[in-house]
Amino acid sequence: MSTVDAGHHRSAPRRSAVLLAVGLVLLAINLRPGVVAVSPLLDTMRAETGMSTALAGLLTTLPLLCFGLLAPLAPRLGRRFGVNPVLLVMMLLLAAGTVVRLLHPTSALLTGTVIVGAAIAVANVLLPGVIKQEFRSRVALMSGIYTMSLFIGAALAAGVTLPVRNALHLGWRPALAMWGVLAVLAVLVWLPQLRRRTADESAGLSRSRGGDVSDQLVRGLWTHPVAWFVAFYFAAQSLVFYSAAAWLPTILTGTGMSSGTAGWMLSFSSLSAIVGALFTPMLANRWLHPGVLVLLSALLTMTAFAGLLVTPDANTYLWMALMGVGQGAGLSLSVMFIVLRAPDARHAAQLSSMAQCSGYILAAVGPFALGALHDSTRSWAVPLAALIALGVPTLACGLGSARDRYASREVTVVPRPAA
Repeated sequence: MSTVDAGHHRSAPRRSAVLLAVGLVLLAINLRPGVVAVSPLLDTMRAETGMSTALAGLLTTLPLLCFGLLAPLAPRLGRRFGVNPVLLVMMLLLAAGTVVRLLHPTSALLTGTVIVGAAIAVANVLLPGVIKQEFRSRVALMSGIYTMSLFIGAALAAGVTLPVRNALHLGWRPALAMWGVLAVLAVLVWLPQLRRRTADESAGLSRSRGGDVSDQLVRGLWTHPVAWFVAFYFAAQSLVFYSAAAWLPTILTGTGMSSGTAGWMLSFSSLSAIVGALFTPMLANRWLHPGVLVLLSALLTMTAFAGLLVTPDANTYLWMALMGVGQGAGLSLSVMFIVLRAPDARHAAQLSSMAQCSGYILAAVGPFALGALHDSTRSWAVPLAALIALGVPTLACGLGSARDRYASREVTVVPRPAA
């Protein structure tokens, strides 16, 4: 083989890996705007449609219920049709859901929200398995990049939706629908992955010679203590994140802050989360035990909520920065634990399904519960105190997840991951 040919064969897999990583980032960026973009528009939506507070709350609760209830379906779809084709279809479905929300009946708004939630639910579960299978030697790095991309999407939705709406004089429906463009871009970049052998086929997610073992794996995981630690840690992170995202702009406007500035604060928190999301997995691998990072994440988040409780109208940037870094680190660790506590891509998909099923169903209760606490006390002090108190079980579950054990009764020795 000539030198030129050898160089070509070496560079082709490298280009393929880069394209796969870019596609994964674009997919991840799409997993938050369809939900987070509702928050800064919620007051306008209620004023123009006359919808009640409870009905408006469904716009943030319905996607979370989809995330949880449809999570067990995702591994089955991946086995049946292949992970890469399913991810492509989910991005098309996500774009379609944003278009449905352009229609004027309120029922169309709710239907589009369910479609968006369903598409994100399946992609949420399958992507950690892609990381486990395709980036085995870079699990920590890709987990950080994946989580960072989630927060980039959230930050864009929280910070850009209102300014673009005002600059282009859009209604709230087009302002919501514009995020479908990101999904179309992800489709175009992900198309080349259809030529690849899918991750589920390579890892044995399809039917094995002994038959379909997926149900056995699910039953085994649901009785494994490590799996429950990982699931509850993911659940606690999701509960706190979505509860804060739903009500933070309202809490801040209650202190006299403008709605535009309050939306920017939510965006700034997500931008700060990028720092925690990207660097935490690498620190966990090279410098600090994951348990130490779990502790730091919990302390930062609890301090931020305590700051908002004591001085809500002062040092707001500090509280948002602490909240963002703490939540970014926590979510990054929860995703990393899903990948690292699974011995292979098949277990990763099942553990991801379990964690997200229980996690997002619990998270769906959060915004409603905080709103109910506010209505009953006529103050945001008790809801903020509840968010602080959630730091204790979050810390306990995180420390349990940080132990070097697989969530499998077949394999217990965990090798140290590469950066």
